[in-house]
This record gives sequence, structure tokens and C-alpha cells, in this order.
Amino acid sequence: MNQLANSTSPYLLQHAGNPVNWYPWGTEALQKARDENKLILVSIGYSACHWCHVMEHESFEDESVAAVMNEYFVCIKVDREERPDVDQVYMSAVQLMSGRGGWPLNCICLPDQRPIYGGTYFRKNEWVSLLFNLADFYKQKPAEAEEYAVRLTEGIQKYESIAFVAEQPAYTKDDLTAIVNNWKNYLDRVEGGMGTAPKFPMPNNWQFLMRYAHLMHDDDLQQLVKLTLKKMAYGGIYDHVGGGFARYAVDGVWHIPHFEKMLYDNAQLIGLYAEAYTWNPDPLYEKIVDEIIAFSIRELLSQERGFYSALDADSEGVEGKFYIFTKTEVEAILGDDADLFCIYYHVTDDGNWHEEETNVFFRSNTDEELAEKLGMPVNELQSRIKASRNRILEARSKRIPPGLDNKILASWNGLMLKGLCDAYRAFNKPEYKELALKNAHFILNNLANKNDKLKRIYSKNNAKPIAFLDDYANIIDAFIALYEITFDEEWLHQSIKLTDSAIAHYYDKANGVFFYTADDDEQLIARKSEIMDNVTPASNSVMARNLKKLGLLFDNERYSEISAQLLRNIMPHMAKYGSSYSNWAMLLLDEVFGVNEVAITGTEYEQFRLEIEKNYIPNKIMLGGKKGSLPLLENRFGSTTQIFVCKDKTCGLPVDNTADALKQIEQ
Repeated sequence: MNQLANSTSPYLLQHAGNPVNWYPWGTEALQKARDENKLILVSIGYSACHWCHVMEHESFEDESVAAVMNEYFVCIKVDREERPDVDQVYMSAVQLMSGRGGWPLNCICLPDQRPIYGGTYFRKNEWVSLLFNLADFYKQKPAEAEEYAVRLTEGIQKYESIAFVAEQPAYTKDDLTAIVNNWKNYLDRVEGGMGTAPKFPMPNNWQFLMRYAHLMHDDDLQQLVKLTLKKMAYGGIYDHVGGGFARYAVDGVWHIPHFEKMLYDNAQLIGLYAEAYTWNPDPLYEKIVDEIIAFSIRELLSQERGFYSALDADSEGVEGKFYIFTKTEVEAILGDDADLFCIYYHVTDDGNWHEEETNVFFRSNTDEELAEKLGMPVNELQSRIKASRNRILEARSKRIPPGLDNKILASWNGLMLKGLCDAYRAFNKPEYKELALKNAHFILNNLANKNDKLKRIYSKNNAKPIAFLDDYANIIDAFIALYEITFDEEWLHQSIKLTDSAIAHYYDKANGVFFYTADDDEQLIARKSEIMDNVTPASNSVMARNLKKLGLLFDNERYSEISAQLLRNIMPHMAKYGSSYSNWAMLLLDEVFGVNEVAITGTEYEQFRLEIEKNYIPNKIMLGGKKGSLPLLENRFGSTTQIFVCKDKTCGLPVDNTADALKQIEQ
């Protein structure tokens, strides 16, 4: 056994039996490298990462490879989901060196943590040869290694940094059009999504494009958003039997997934399909939301009501084995019902996944189209397919399941809580709100302390807590959303406490940007900021949008100014590559179109809230209740239930029905 046996991370525990003398990232390993003047080997991955498992099997489980690693290096294993700050620094290094990054991420560093070389996956022979060469290089040419380290560290510190913009520009629709027109060139008009292969769902991208298409009346883009939502939901990237999306499709048609399922994807996809339903009430969207939530409860929800992080791609050492079926297997489970199921999900004798001679279920017809082709009523088709799906799910549940990464992360639970709130707004199902409240109380009771600070990882031991900006940003965002469906101001007060803590410990006033790490946590070789939106929105863009909302709700100029400063700094970069700034672009939409502050006061507030939520108004915040202390609610409580619509510090006359309120919003 190495030094990983006491880790909380399932990924680190997977390596605890390796012959490599792994250490977790921490004082002991870093001090050992300095004391022994040894190079540090930092190897970063996560439990659902297929190629991480491959490299472990080929190299890290091999005694001869381990002997080389142990002889010349202090070897440190990092779970990127536990320590995204470490991952960020060394990912920047590898991207600067090679122009690309990914996981497993392997970086060789001087004893003081500064990198001199790095890459991703290495075959066994390449890896051993590289290790010998680097050990020899450091021994023979230490001055040259120092030069490399200096240049790379300077590069890391400057990488993705942004300039301070003091002057406030006037934002216009033309700014938005410039971003989207360039972006449209990369959208797939046949299969939906962006680019070719591989294809990632990128929910935040499509949320922005949907809002833009609606507010700018862009019919072409509206069709592209609908196409993408349908193609993703019909493709093999979606688990048609158990619900939930895989991380990405390896092809350009959403058919063959990389089978790991991540909480952060599914959390955001709940929100995307829920919002899409309010915009375009397609029953498919409601079905997808309901199934993702059912999957999340069944497979990712802890007894304490926190959500686990991920399910692996592999089971029994084979990628996707849990999810795939031969036609013979389907026939054995379904008997006479197999033929219809096989038509519906394109199951063939030879297998629709040709390389593996098996099947990944996918759809290509609407129920109406297929029912007409088969000459049967739509409701009969749907009920028979549903019954067959349940039988396949039951049979599948007897298989050996993929590994569960049972880390409970603050940041990703924030995303899930927001998704549940979005689902409740769209569908008004009490069980969604009930689960949201249980998850929110879990977060408050287990991931926040009395000093208004968060800890990233739920753990029953008393390890020193560490948290990052995304933990704060996503939980603040979720608590604001929870206020909007409950009108319980306690959630806003919690948001304020966390926001003030984030500003105190993460905000760099001189440069008008938030650092990813706190000023009172461990300092790495570079203090980075997360600027660009990716598979999850950047923590800076989430904070900018939070501060915009809280600035309006509390009439707090400081919050509004920090939000405006952040957007000013980012604005010059957005038109060039819109998909990396989609969450920033949603903030820009709010600046250009303004935010409708919809206050509902009085005993019938819930009925009016429901009626307003049935209308697609992406640029709004909701507030109210029977009582309230927010500035906009002052002196607004009377004998009847009223709706006040305010925008740009101007309020319309109060109205006593939603139709008149909607007229004010549309003006």
C-alpha cells in the first residue's frame, strides 16, 4: 500500500494498491521533494475517466514502471474534482507546451512545484523512456531545467489573464449579433450541436442561444436549438432505459457515448430542458427532465440528500458494458414485445455499434411518425415501449454496475439544486421543490460553516476544509433560484453571506476579477482566475450574474458595479469565440434587454407566480410573498394581491392580474 489509503477520493483509492508510492497532494509530499531534491511527478485524473484507467493498468500497476517512478520522483496523485486549482495550474502548463490538454494529465515539476514537462496519456514504453530522460536531464542540466521552469511558470501566470477595462461602453444588440453570427458558422445544421466529433452537450451554450433566439426573434437559430435538443434526446448519448446523459458522444451524430455520467452535465441539462419547455412546450422536454431527475435520485442521491459526483464509463473492465445489449439479449428479456422495441431503438442482429457488434439504443422518429408507419395508435406505442423499457431496466439492474464516485461536491450540488428549481418553475411538481429544499438544507448543514465559508467536499472527518470560487458561485446561484420558487428570504440572506465571503477572499479589486482560490487557502505557483465558460460556466461568469441579480434585489450598488466591471473586462474577447463565453453572453443579454423585476405581493402570490412562470421571460427575476423586507417590496403590501413590474429603476402601476402584468413586461 502507498500513501493514498486514507483518501476520501474514490479516484485516489483506486490507486491505493498500485506499486507506485503515490502521495496525495499535500505538505508531506511537497516537503519530501524539497528535502530529497527530487523531481515531482504530478498525475491528475478523475474516477470516471476511461484513459486514466487505461494508463493505470498499463503503467501504474506494473512493478518495473513503478520502480522507475519511485526511484527518481516523488509521485503525487490528484483527483481533479477535489483539487481543481492544482489541475488548473498544470493543465495551463501542458496546454502551453503542447497546444492541447486532457486527462490523465501528467506533469513533471522541479522540487518547488514549477513544471518543466507534461502531457496526457502515454503508452507504457513512451512513459518509461520519458521518465529516464527527464531524470537524466535534471541531473545533468539543472540550470537548463531551471530556465524551462521560469519560462513555463511565467506563461502559466499570464495564461488566460485579462486586462482591466475602466470605461463603461454602451452595450447594444449589435454586440450580441456579432457574437452569434460568428458562432453560427460552427453549428451543425443537420445533426445539431457544435462542430463534428466528439460532441458535447454544452447546456450553457444552448441556454444562451435559446434566450438570444427568443429575445432577438431569430427564427433560424430557434430551429437550430430545437434540432439540437431533439437530436441529443434521441441519441445514444442519452440513456433511454435509465435516464441521464453521458458526458459526450464520440461521433458527430450523438450515437455512441463516452459512457460516464457526470452530475454537473445532468444538473445543467435538467435546467436546459425545463427552460426549453416554457419556451416551446414539447412533451419530449418534460419527459427528459423527469427521467434525469429519476435517474439522479435512484443512482446519485445520498441518504443525507447530497448528490454524488459521477458514474464510471466502465464495468467489469469494459467500457459501456452495463448499458449495451445484443438483439438476442433484448429478445430473451422481452419475448414477443422485442420486435417493437428493436424497431423503436434501432436494435439489429449485427449491432448498431458496429465495432463492438452490440447495440446502443437510439431513436430517429417521433412517436407520431412511428405509430403511423406501424399502423397503431400513438398511446398504444408509448405504453408498450414504456413497459418494455421498465423490463429492460429491471434486467439491467441485475448486472454489475459501473463504479460510483461518491464524492459530494459543493459546486456540483449547487448546479443540481439550481436544476431542480428550474424544473419546479417549469412543471410545478411539488416533489421537485421538496427535493430542492432537502438538498439545500444538506448544503447549509454540511458544506457551510458559521463563518460564512464553504467546504468543497462533504466528509465526516475533520480535515482542513478547502473551497474554490465555483463552490461559492454555484451555491449562491442556486440559493437565489430557490428564493424565486419559495419567496423565503432566508435563502437570499444566505446568498448575501456567501457573496460577501467570496468578495472578501477571492476578489482582486485591482484587476476587476475573482481569483479561483481564496487568499487564506494554500498558495500554488500561480493564482489563477477561471474566465472562460466550458462544460460548466466559469466561476467568474456565474459570480457576475449572481451579483447582477443580488444588486437588483437588494439595491446594492457595490454588487452591481463588480458585476459591471467583470463584464467590461470580458467584453473585448466575446465575439471571437462565443461558445467559450456563453454565460457572459447571458449577462450581456440582460444588460441589453434589461431585467424585469416582477414583484408579487399578497395572499394569492403563489397562484400569480405560477401564471407568470408559464410565460417565457428569460430576462426576469421574481420576488414577493405575503411579506418581505427587500427594497422593492417596501410599502407594497395591501389588502389585495398585486403585481409590480419594474425595470431600470422604473416601476409600472400595480395590477391585479397576470395579463396586465405581461403587457407591461412586453413593452
